[in-house]
Amino acid sequence: MEMKVTDGGNGKGGGAMATSLPFPPQYGSELLVIRSGKGVWLQDAAGKKYLDFAGGIAVNALGYGRADLARTAARQMRKLPHISNLFTTEPALELARTILAHQPGRFASVFLGNSGTEANEAALKYARLFAYRTRGAGHSKLLCFSGAFHGRTLGSLSCTPSPKYQDPYAPLLPDVVVAPFNDPAALQNTLTDEFAGVIVEVVQGEGGLAEMTAEFARALNDACARTGAALIADEVQTGMGRTGTFYASDGIGLKPDLVTLAKPLGGGLPLSAVLIPEKINAVIHASDHGTTFGGGPVTTAVAKKVWDTVSQPAFMRHVKEMGDVLGRGLDEVKAACPRKVGELRGKGMLRGFEYTGGEVKDLLDGLRARGMLALRSGTNVIRIAPPLVITEKEIQIGIRILKEALT
Repeated sequence: MEMKVTDGGNGKGGGAMATSLPFPPQYGSELLVIRSGKGVWLQDAAGKKYLDFAGGIAVNALGYGRADLARTAARQMRKLPHISNLFTTEPALELARTILAHQPGRFASVFLGNSGTEANEAALKYARLFAYRTRGAGHSKLLCFSGAFHGRTLGSLSCTPSPKYQDPYAPLLPDVVVAPFNDPAALQNTLTDEFAGVIVEVVQGEGGLAEMTAEFARALNDACARTGAALIADEVQTGMGRTGTFYASDGIGLKPDLVTLAKPLGGGLPLSAVLIPEKINAVIHASDHGTTFGGGPVTTAVAKKVWDTVSQPAFMRHVKEMGDVLGRGLDEVKAACPRKVGELRGKGMLRGFEYTGGEVKDLLDGLRARGMLALRSGTNVIRIAPPLVITEKEIQIGIRILKEALT
């Protein structure tokens, strides 16, 4: 299959310039070339602008063209770009201490990696390590849930129960069990002391934006306390304010042992984190885990700036308010297009709706032609995850474009 790269063009369909693409054919048959961005707006190689309702798949929390982040990265690049984890750097120390100070006493250490899947891999390893060193052999099972997506490396992929993703790479990690999401009875019947860990999302970013119920959160807390399994909250997509609280798990009453962060953490640079409590930190020995590039001085310097910005009470108030605005706007879209818009999903600034009017790709193409970028979640859900700095006016522009594309 020949792949194409297009500049977008100025017509409704785009594609004024197309050339072959020097990447493996895993991202589709055509990729739009984005050249620059400012705030929540992007511009392609032909100069066409797009309202970004995708946020780099919930990565670019602070939007584009941030001079403060650029200065921070450039200043650190001139000092030290990399040193390996045989040593440490001031930016890495400052970031880790800042993360721990956000909720004093809750976590004892932070493992800094590169990506969401690496963070989840590390958390799964820590869960098994904790079980082995505190309970001995025979407690290695891992529990995940229907609709979950935890990454594409083999361990995380093993906890992503979708034949589409898993079948070509079987056999995967052994001792992984899948239970239905939001089913407390099934959880109680499944989880035993044979399990090392449970990994779960509060909002399933790739699984159709299904939301965890408060009842299921309580059941998870109780079941993990009863069995000794480490509870892992995958907050790669929902962490750092995306759903209206700094951690989505806090907003639903989930009490995880380990929390994984990634997408918005590095301000667009590759960085992830696993937040580790004292009971697990106490059993980790030298060389139990490692990473070459994780927690580098440039990425952690930028991440400190991002964290300091997002964690401000005024910023979090803005995110919550804009999440409410977005929710009301989607209510309007559903009322205007009841035959094409099904159930509304998600929370805060991670929202969407079931599209019942045809192929999701056709609607995404229609949005793009009208100057807006959005995402798919699951098979038939439109996912909206704009930069958190978006304004009410910009949300209203997006809602108008949605209505135009649907009607």
